Amino acid sequence: MSRFVWSPEYELGIEVIDHQHQRIIEYINQIYDARSRAAAQDSLAAILANLVDYTLSHFAFEEALLEEVDYPELSEHQLTHQHFAKLIGAMKTRFDRGEAIAEELATILQHWLIDHIMSDDQQYAPLVKQRLLGIQPDQQQSWVQQAVSRYFQ
Repeated sequence: MSRFVWSPEYELGIEVIDHQHQRIIEYINQIYDARSRAAAQDSLAAILANLVDYTLSHFAFEEALLEEVDYPELSEHQLTHQHFAKLIGAMKTRFDRGEAIAEELATILQHWLIDHIMSDDQQYAPLVKQRLLGIQPDQQQSWVQQAVSRYFQ
């Protein structure tokens, strides 16, 4: 599989979330790049650690956002995140045992992210836009800045 290219069809119209999704795609592409140049395990380990950390931070941020707007399907969305966290945890364990999982991991991540954005995330986007993006820009910016600081610092 080749590099993952962001497409406008993946946009939710929620800038902070769209940027986070694009960052996850950058990590996925780093895995593809490392695989193609036969990078050392240390390089892949660093990429994988960053990807896992960032993805879990994104999930926490997204869940806080959904809680803020009182999203009725929050518990189901959290279960999806938990399932994925277990999956990447299992992949990391395999990697730590020395298995060559870069190609498989990048492919799984790419497919999962596209599916998650296009189904689960698209479902909450209208509510977030209505309830959070519909408030005064200074209030919205304040919430976003506080949440980003809490989950990505």
